[in-house]
Amino acid sequence: MVNVKSQINKSKTDNFPKHISIIMDGNGRWANKKGLKRLEGHKAGVESVKKITTYCAKIKIKYLTLYTFSNENWLRPKSEVISLMKLFVATLRKEVSLLLDNNIQFRVIGDISKLDFLTRSKIKDVEKKTEKNSGLKMILAVSYGSRQEILRATNKIIKSNKNKINLKQFEKYLYTYEMPNPDLLIRTGEEKRLSNFLLWQIAYSEIYFSNTLWPDFNEKKLYYIIQDFQKRERRYGKTSKQIKK
Repeated sequence: MVNVKSQINKSKTDNFPKHISIIMDGNGRWANKKGLKRLEGHKAGVESVKKITTYCAKIKIKYLTLYTFSNENWLRPKSEVISLMKLFVATLRKEVSLLLDNNIQFRVIGDISKLDFLTRSKIKDVEKKTEKNSGLKMILAVSYGSRQEILRATNKIIKSNKNKINLKQFEKYLYTYEMPNPDLLIRTGEEKRLSNFLLWQIAYSEIYFSNTLWPDFNEKKLYYIIQDFQKRERRYGKTSKQIKK
């Protein structure tokens, strides 16, 4: 276990990420390398989710968004999709106490209408049980696709009969309304692409690609990535000289 207190003392509090988003990639490859079934890789990935979520709560990250199941993942073999949904529901049942014990508020974004009734019901149940928690806000992107989110927002605007809107008004129609945009996007698992994840929201996020497969990702690796983030200068289109003024 990482020594959280010593790391917080070493942290540059003036440049600490409020919102971290993660594309959790590599479960299947992790299992293949070990000669295991893909589902075993996803089960191992759940353990990493628990470690990282608990750690983020302890170091006072305000928002953690995890890419759990993409809109495109519905194209996977039906047997794998069913197994993933069963694992998802079982994990929610088992780990709700972890959320409550760590004062974590739970939320799901995405097109949950595609999920079965049992999965939708369990999501709503956990959201309700944790809605008053005031610590880390843990957001799972389930049945989520950023292009679909933007298209959904556009169609809602068309129905509202508005002729012209600005950026802030547009963002009110996104799943992530009332959440700050991610400061840091991490993708594990060697691949270097965004995979239709929060494309609008990460316009000015810092991005870190990790070669570590998700089941092997841990608190220490996240801490070093946060350290790397703190060394970066976020200019938002301005020059260094303008930022320092």
